[in-house]
Amino acid sequence: MTAAVFDTPSIEYRQLLPILIVLGVALAGVLVEAFMGRRYRHETQLVLALGGLVAAFVAVVATAGDYAVVAEGSVAVDGPGLFLQGTILLLAIPGILTTAERSLDTGGPFAPSGSAMPGSQHERLLTATGVTQTEVFPLLMFAVGGMLLFPVSNDLLTMFVALEVLSLPLYLLCGLARRRRLLSQEASLKYFLLGSFSSAFFLYGVALLYGYAGTVRLSGIADAAGSNAGDETLLLTGTALVAVGLLFKVGAAPFHSWTPDVYQGAPTPITGFMAACTKVAAFGALLRVFYVALGGLAWEWQPILWGVAILTMVVGSVVALTQQDVKRMLAYSSIAHAGFVLVGLVATDSATKDGEILGVSSVLFYLLAYGFSTIGAFAVVTLVRDSAGEATHLSQWAGLAKRSPLTAAVFTFFLAAFAGIPLTSGFTAKFAVFRAAWTGGAWELVVIGVVMSAVAAFFYFRVVVLMFFSAPAPDGPTVVVPSPLTTAAIALGAGVTLLLGVWPTQVLDLAGRASQFVR
Repeated sequence: MTAAVFDTPSIEYRQLLPILIVLGVALAGVLVEAFMGRRYRHETQLVLALGGLVAAFVAVVATAGDYAVVAEGSVAVDGPGLFLQGTILLLAIPGILTTAERSLDTGGPFAPSGSAMPGSQHERLLTATGVTQTEVFPLLMFAVGGMLLFPVSNDLLTMFVALEVLSLPLYLLCGLARRRRLLSQEASLKYFLLGSFSSAFFLYGVALLYGYAGTVRLSGIADAAGSNAGDETLLLTGTALVAVGLLFKVGAAPFHSWTPDVYQGAPTPITGFMAACTKVAAFGALLRVFYVALGGLAWEWQPILWGVAILTMVVGSVVALTQQDVKRMLAYSSIAHAGFVLVGLVATDSATKDGEILGVSSVLFYLLAYGFSTIGAFAVVTLVRDSAGEATHLSQWAGLAKRSPLTAAVFTFFLAAFAGIPLTSGFTAKFAVFRAAWTGGAWELVVIGVVMSAVAAFFYFRVVVLMFFSAPAPDGPTVVVPSPLTTAAIALGAGVTLLLGVWPTQVLDLAGRASQFVR
C-alpha cells in the first residue's frame, strides 16, 4: 500500500503582503483589546491602524509591475487589483482618522459597549465612567483586509470569503452609534439581513457557475463559456445571481433599499468609510467578474447592466430630491454615483486605446475621486451638532454659512464635486466614464447620465442655497471645532478633490496603465 503524496502549495507572500499586513494588524488590535489597560488603548490602536495602512500601501507600491496569478491561482495580482488596493488603503486612512475623533462628542461617536442594551443601567454606568469604544479599530482593519482581497480574487470561492470578511465587521459597526442607539441597531439589523440574502444569492450563483464550468476559477469559467461547454441556462442564471450579490454591495438599484436606512443609522464615520471603501472593493470585484470570467458574454449581460445603470442613476437622482436628512440625501447621491460608475463598466473592452481599456481606467479613476470627496463630506456632517448630537435635518443647516463660513464653503466644494462642476475631481471622473461609454458606442447612457447629473445638481445646490441664503434659526445647531484628526481627514478629502480636478493627468495615466487584467 503506497502512501498518498501531497504537493506543497506555493504561496507567494510578497504579492500577498498588503493583505497579510492589514490582517496581521487586525489580529494585533484584538490582542491589544484583550491584554492592554484602558489608559492608552485608544492611542495605541490608532497608531497601530495607521501604521498598518501606511505599511500596506508601501507594499502595494513595491509590488507594482510584478503581476502574476498567485496563491495556487486564487489571487490575481495585476494593474486593476493593485490600483484598487492602493485606493482602499488611501481612503481607509481618513476613515480611521474620523473614527478616532473623540472631541466632538463625550466618549466619541461609538457606544461604550456594543453589548449593552440602549438606555440600560449598564450603559449609563459605562457612559458615566468615560469608557470609550476601541474595538472598532481591529474591526475596521478586518473589513479593510477583506476589501483588499475582494477585487483581486481570481476564483469565486475566494471572492465569497472576502465578501464575508469585509461585511461582517461592518454589520457590527453600524449598530454601535452612541446617539440614537435604536436607529443604529435597526440599521445594523437591516444591513445584516439584506446582506445575508445577497450573500446567499452570490453563493447560489457560484454553485450554478461551478455546475456549468466544473471550476470556480474565473479564467476557467471564461474558457468554458467560450467553448459552450455546458448548459447555457446554468451559465446565465449563475451570472445573474452572482451579479445580484455584487450589485447589492455597490448599492445599485433595484438592490439599493438598504443604503439610505443604513447610512442614516450608522455612526457617521462608519457611513463615510462604507460609502467610499466598500464601493471601491465591490466595483473591483464586478470588474473582475465581468471582464475576466464573462468578457465573452458581453452581448448577454451588457443589456441587463444598461438597465441597471439607467435605473440606478434615475432612482438615486430623483429620490434624492425629496430627502430632508443630509445623510439620506448623501445616501441617494451614492446610489446615483453607482449608476455613473456602471456607465463606465458597461463600456466593455471594445473601448480601448493604445492598450488601455477605457472602461476599466475610467472606473478606477472615478472610484478614487468619489471616495475622497465622500469621506470629506461625511466628516463635515459630524461637525454640525445640537444638544441631541449631529444635526442632520436639512432645516437645521439653514444659514450655516453665517455660523461657520469655512464649514459651509468646504461642504459646498464637496457638493460641487458630486455634481460634476469643473475644477473638481467629480467633473474629471464623470467626463472619463462618459467618454469611455461614448467610445464604446453607449451614447444613450451618456445622454441619460448628463440629464441625471443636471437633476442631481439641483438637490446639491438646494443645500448650498439653504446654507448661504437662508436665515439661521435662533436655537439652531452649532459647528464644533474638530480635533486635528477630523481636520486632517477633511483637508485630505478637499485637497485630493481639488488636485484631481485641476491636475488629473498623472492619475489618469496611472489608471490607464493599470487597466489590464491577468488571467
